[in-house]
Amino acid sequence: MKPFVLLNSAMTVDGKIATENSSMKISGEQDLIRVHELRKKYDAIMVGINTVIVDNPKLTIHKIKAPKKDNPIRIIIDSKGRTPSDALVLNNDAKTIIIVSKKAPKKNLEKLEKKCDILVCGNEQVNLKEAMRKLYLKGIHSILLEGGSTLNFSMFKEGLIDEVSICIGSKILGGSTSKTFVDGEGFEPENCVKLELKNIEKIDNDVVLSYNVLN
Repeated sequence: MKPFVLLNSAMTVDGKIATENSSMKISGEQDLIRVHELRKKYDAIMVGINTVIVDNPKLTIHKIKAPKKDNPIRIIIDSKGRTPSDALVLNNDAKTIIIVSKKAPKKNLEKLEKKCDILVCGNEQVNLKEAMRKLYLKGIHSILLEGGSTLNFSMFKEGLIDEVSICIGSKILGGSTSKTFVDGEGFEPENCVKLELKNIEKIDNDVVLSYNVLN
């Protein structure tokens, strides 16, 4: 038992999603509206701790009209409980769940549990399979995964992603240290993740590709 997971992202033509230390706007306004319409459809939205630290996102619906109750539950994968206590994902716009490992310092958790729910999964690092099971049992049956690149790799590695939707913005970023759509240790060529193309959609000057994950 696990939630259905859609990985949604935007990348440049050369496969970059951000510089090493900062985010960037890649896709156009119409794609941003598409993303917020997706957020409205899903039970939860999930990102990794690096995304929270670098971008400080709200992870709410604000590009389209929607009541506060339509905001998805916000899930942060944060093994060491490093989420800042003043992070925007801890505001009152929606419920937030931070998933940590048993190695997360108690002092960090004492600050965070005043503002959100804490879910412990795994010893040294968050056990993503265990986390998905526990989230499903909490009634979260669909998750919109919005990265970053390290979490994207880990979710693929554990076979937890069902579909991929990616907007290719008409930009070139370059940079050997820029973040790619999927980073991590990578896969051996014979074990790479295989996809089945579902749809191609042109939005303004961008292209959105949709895939089923085959393995």
